[in-house]
Amino acid sequence: MAGRIPQNFIDDLLDRLDIVEVIDRRVPLKKSGRNYTACCPFHDEKTPSFSVNQEKQFYYCFGCGAGGNAIGFLMDYDRMEFPEAVESLAEAAGLEVPREAGAFQEPPRQKKNIYTLLEKATAHYCEQLRSHPQAQRAVDYLKQRGLSGEVAKAFDIGYAPPGWDILLKQLGQSDEDKQLLIDGGMLISNEEENKLYDRFRDRIIFPIRDNRGRIVGFGGRVLGDDKPKYLNSPETPVFHKGKELYGLYQARKSNRSLDRLLIVEGYMDVVALAQHQITWSAATLGTATSTEHLKRVFRHCPEVVFCFDGDEAGLKAATRALEAALPMMEDGRQAKFLFLPQGEDPDSLVRKIGAHAFTRLVDQATPLETYLFDAQSAGLDINSLDGKARLSTLAAPLISQLPDGVFKELMMDSLAERTGLSRDKLNSILSKHTPPAPANKNRAAISPASTQPKQRQAQDKWEPPEVTRNPVLYAIGLLLHQPKAARGLDKHIQLDTIDNNHAALLLAMLDLLGKRPNSTSAMLIGHWHGENWGETLRTLLQMDQLIPLDGMEEEFIDTILMLEARIKHRDIDRQVDKLSASNYADISADEKEQLKLLLSSKHSK
Repeated sequence: MAGRIPQNFIDDLLDRLDIVEVIDRRVPLKKSGRNYTACCPFHDEKTPSFSVNQEKQFYYCFGCGAGGNAIGFLMDYDRMEFPEAVESLAEAAGLEVPREAGAFQEPPRQKKNIYTLLEKATAHYCEQLRSHPQAQRAVDYLKQRGLSGEVAKAFDIGYAPPGWDILLKQLGQSDEDKQLLIDGGMLISNEEENKLYDRFRDRIIFPIRDNRGRIVGFGGRVLGDDKPKYLNSPETPVFHKGKELYGLYQARKSNRSLDRLLIVEGYMDVVALAQHQITWSAATLGTATSTEHLKRVFRHCPEVVFCFDGDEAGLKAATRALEAALPMMEDGRQAKFLFLPQGEDPDSLVRKIGAHAFTRLVDQATPLETYLFDAQSAGLDINSLDGKARLSTLAAPLISQLPDGVFKELMMDSLAERTGLSRDKLNSILSKHTPPAPANKNRAAISPASTQPKQRQAQDKWEPPEVTRNPVLYAIGLLLHQPKAARGLDKHIQLDTIDNNHAALLLAMLDLLGKRPNSTSAMLIGHWHGENWGETLRTLLQMDQLIPLDGMEEEFIDTILMLEARIKHRDIDRQVDKLSASNYADISADEKEQLKLLLSSKHSK
């Protein structure tokens, strides 16, 4: 059972994110005045009523009332639970989600220790490349492949010398360290012979970094005749090769705005391309491209280009990549396929033709839609009725995996044009391959074709609360739109005795902003997410028409002073009523007013 995510981390995460970027990757936005707009993804509409406010980091639909911050959007659009949405946004921001102390905290501590030891192993391998007596073989190999010392340093390339226990002796000083090296995949334990030995020996070492830049595993390229030619770290608590991409971290680091990513097959391909200033490639780690890989890629860029050899193995790999890509092809994303000449790989080809010509090949790569239809048409006479029928039954199941959207509609139009079948007939074929909607809320049971944002019923008219008639709600609304207004408030002001159903929320906001004065509107929403107060704040943030554009801080202070004055007058009225009911039962109206003035003057002192 994982511990609770600390609120200060959630606040910091929201502060780092730009909700426009988060939403635009899923729902293309257009600039409209101060805000960004689109047709609402949560209900059917033809005229855009979905608005995203970049300044306040908030979205709202005037048609159906959907609204919230970046976390809330992911929960609704991607059908995520709150912790999962936080994890997803944190990964995109390069942050690790901390957990408050609770049960079962050993795995996170174990992971932290493994990360530390893997960093030490990286430093060890880099030092061996510089100083070991047999390192010249590795240096010569790297120079032969055209690598400079600068690129080798950028990727932390190292060397594991021959020998069974060099790393073990260097880092396995204690039983705990030895166990961590085993857990991290660096040592192999032979239980039958009761021996430990290094996993990587006499190999060039390629450290693998995760999305946050932490070393999670290694790849080793043999220098002699040992098998296998390339050796990867095994699955460990910190390394899952079905999710990681070698070079993705460096690609993000080298490109402030990563417009596309070239996915290749080997470590040396990535490094050689980087040597030629093509710094936007990454490699799978001996596995086929998976949807997990692509989830990670599309969080950082809108386009992926798969690069394969032109042989039979390359064609099979392309087929698997296509299958993985289809469920991920939301509108705004793009996938292409590049097949290299026989006998060439990116490393050899870029050295042969240069970076400019290689980049031009990437630019001319085959779009996913073209590759899908060409691949399914192979061996068919698409001019014959039989060929067209066969193409429709082959392509329809693939198209059914696409998320609903413009791209899927265009693919259906293209299939209709190629086969001559009507859309109704194709939709009938398509329906046979579309899985039924899940009967429960278990996300694991939701098929790719049904992972669309939940629909809401549009409201004919959505009435906000009467904010202007309630000064406390008005103060909350002002503070929500301009959180820094709390800085100008006198710390000695007293509102704790105010009679209002919303007073507790106002006091809680002031207390929170006193502790975290840099909070934003989105952070305030997130702080009370899932609670009634959170819903109140979410609603109030849409009251732009009731909030002045200028002078919000002064307006807030005036509202608070007015509330404080009301409290004082209320207290005076209560004292006068108490006196009137006891000692001054026959007091006249004029005498009551004089008593109020007297009490008021004492109160002000």
